[in-house]
Amino acid sequence: MVKIKVLMVDDEERFRTTTAKILARKGFETILAESGEEALEKMSQGPDVVILDVKMSGLDGHATLKIIKERQPDTPVIMLTGHGDVPGARKAYETGAFDYLAKPCDVDLLSAKIQDAYEYATKVAYIEKMAGDIMIPLERYTRIDIDSTVRDAIAALENAMREFMATDRLMDTGHRSVVVTGSNNTVVGILSPLDLIDAVRPEYLSVPKPSMADTLQYSAMFWQGLFTSRVKEIVDKPVRTFMSDSLPVIDAEANLMEVADTMVTLPARRMLVQANGKDVGIVREQELFYEVAKIISSS
Repeated sequence: MVKIKVLMVDDEERFRTTTAKILARKGFETILAESGEEALEKMSQGPDVVILDVKMSGLDGHATLKIIKERQPDTPVIMLTGHGDVPGARKAYETGAFDYLAKPCDVDLLSAKIQDAYEYATKVAYIEKMAGDIMIPLERYTRIDIDSTVRDAIAALENAMREFMATDRLMDTGHRSVVVTGSNNTVVGILSPLDLIDAVRPEYLSVPKPSMADTLQYSAMFWQGLFTSRVKEIVDKPVRTFMSDSLPVIDAEANLMEVADTMVTLPARRMLVQANGKDVGIVREQELFYEVAKIISSS
């Protein structure tokens, strides 16, 4: 895989630093600039793709984009605009931006856009990938031991989110679930948001009941405070009680149709990826969705 060089331009230091860290974990080489003026200077380092915030003091994103396209018209630029800023997005396209993303920005989508921009600029034809090419490596997931409690899992997730979330403009979707590991660091399960929601729901709600109890069960008095009390009940219970322990496995060399077929047939929204018998990552439905988008955009 070619290491794509990305120039990240934003006047907020924490956002720049955190974005660079996340992109580096995804295999990109990142150059940082805190202003439009500095970005123009660092264009001499030959970035393959530029990520440019619209709102900056001094030379703003639109003015910077215009100069970049005048000097290096073949360098693709992805603009970061405010949510719902349709006029700003339209102006970016008119000035020559490759694409734009509204903030808050999903970092997986940003990565996909960077890859698309690079392939477009270098005229690289789309090559169908394997499961190992699109998976999220295990090291990017929050991991806890099988003996951990729900409280431990939430604490680990909060720590990861504090580390990788710079501002409300960036989201790293790899940290919405917690990977549970056993001996030799093997994956034995995953604790997803839905697993926790299911754990909070009392089991007796699924037990068949007399018809006369329907009115009582769904009254406001019945539901009042139930969610809070249930959360307090499960917080110190082991995650093995609630985790999804039947994570299906697929080989890193499996093609994408095999991944898609397995997901639909089981069904499963995520699968554990193995290479030479070793757990190496997780592939989710989102990754397949991004590949669908890439194929369509390259057609």
